[in-house]
Amino acid sequence: MDFSAKLDHLREHAEAAKGAAQAAASESHDQLQRRIDQAQTDMSKAAKDVKQDAGKAATDAKSKWTKMRADMAEHRNDVKMRIDKRADQVDATLAEADAEWAEDDADDAISYAESVVDNARLAVLDAIDARTYANELARTTK
Repeated sequence: MDFSAKLDHLREHAEAAKGAAQAAASESHDQLQRRIDQAQTDMSKAAKDVKQDAGKAATDAKSKWTKMRADMAEHRNDVKMRIDKRADQVDATLAEADAEWAEDDADDAISYAESVVDNARLAVLDAIDARTYANELARTTK
């Protein structure tokens, strides 16, 4: 398996997220809404892929990762509901509380992503080690 290519894709994905955040910092509310709509569309497609994977996964290790991805899709739906409710807010105190919640949620999501990357690193190293060991055993038992 080409883990380097997968990790390159992950890096590109993270760079795109960073670029979107940097661009969004200077955009209007309407521009942000369009950006959010596109992000939600992208995530909805990814969530459909997760549901398909979940249908295929049994009780192996893959199903744990699939469940985590499904949990993230559920979280996305929660965030979408908060975004949709935001338009109804006319009270500055409620809007401030919502902004603080959204900032905390974004910070937690970034921390979670760091943890997932750490887990991915460990899983990749484990997979490479398992393949190396299997290849060594195959050579010695021939």
